[in-house]
Amino acid sequence: MTTLRPLLAEYLETRRALGFKTERTTWLLSSFVAFVEAHRGVRITTAHALAWATQPAGAHPGWWAEKLSTVRGFARHVHLVDPRHEIPAVDLLPARFPRSTPVLYSPEEIRRLLQATRSMPSSFRRATHETLFGLLAATGLRVGEAIRLNARDVDWRHQLLVIRESKFRHSREVVLHATVVRALHRYAAERGRVHATPRSPSFFVSLTGTRLIYSNVQHTFAALRRRAGITRARARIHDLRHTFVVQTLLRWHREGADVEARMPRLSTYLGHRHPASTYWYLTAAPELMALVGRKLQRALGALP
Repeated sequence: MTTLRPLLAEYLETRRALGFKTERTTWLLSSFVAFVEAHRGVRITTAHALAWATQPAGAHPGWWAEKLSTVRGFARHVHLVDPRHEIPAVDLLPARFPRSTPVLYSPEEIRRLLQATRSMPSSFRRATHETLFGLLAATGLRVGEAIRLNARDVDWRHQLLVIRESKFRHSREVVLHATVVRALHRYAAERGRVHATPRSPSFFVSLTGTRLIYSNVQHTFAALRRRAGITRARARIHDLRHTFVVQTLLRWHREGADVEARMPRLSTYLGHRHPASTYWYLTAAPELMALVGRKLQRALGALP
């Protein structure tokens, strides 16, 4: 047994105290420490870090880079305790994941997706997933944000959701359309009927009354997407968020709204730290780019 395990526990506790989420870091670094121990190592070395990070051999270089970066952060911490621990150089495995091109769902595809939930054998699972996926499509919430919602986070009086400590530890309020509020009301009533004594404070719960698990939600979404006949490659649950943003921008452009003035509000609604993150969606749809291009041409006098 190396001295890395107690150091890892200390490192993770420090990061939690600073407000970082550590689930992924815990999983990766636990694997790394086990790798070092299996190779009879007693300290972090660049050789061990590289050998572990570049497994499996056929993985994307961006995944290798992320793993090595995680080890680098841990190595900096333990180096302060014992300088014999090596810190892998920053220029090793510099590759990064390319940003995925979103798949935009049409209104008809979203309708078929929600309709596909009605084929699920459990009426409560049908209600849970139809309401969950409908909420994602109608608000652009991140999947994790919806799963982490507690019953107390639904403000019925003001018709909004309170999103607590989401990405970058930011909290915000998301105003809801009246139709969304009605759908959430129906689900809350069904949840109360099935689970009169809640096992979890979660708003969305499983058949057993526990909070939904992210991987299970993704698996269910993939199955329903296929059942709905949405067979395009790379289509993901997160693309419901992309679709919401692009449709919002398209509607604003068609209405002749001052989109630039509204972008900071949209960024806040989405939980982005900077409007620049929201502007990325401008490149996501050819129709949106065409609208922007025509506006620019009119501004330059190239179109009547």
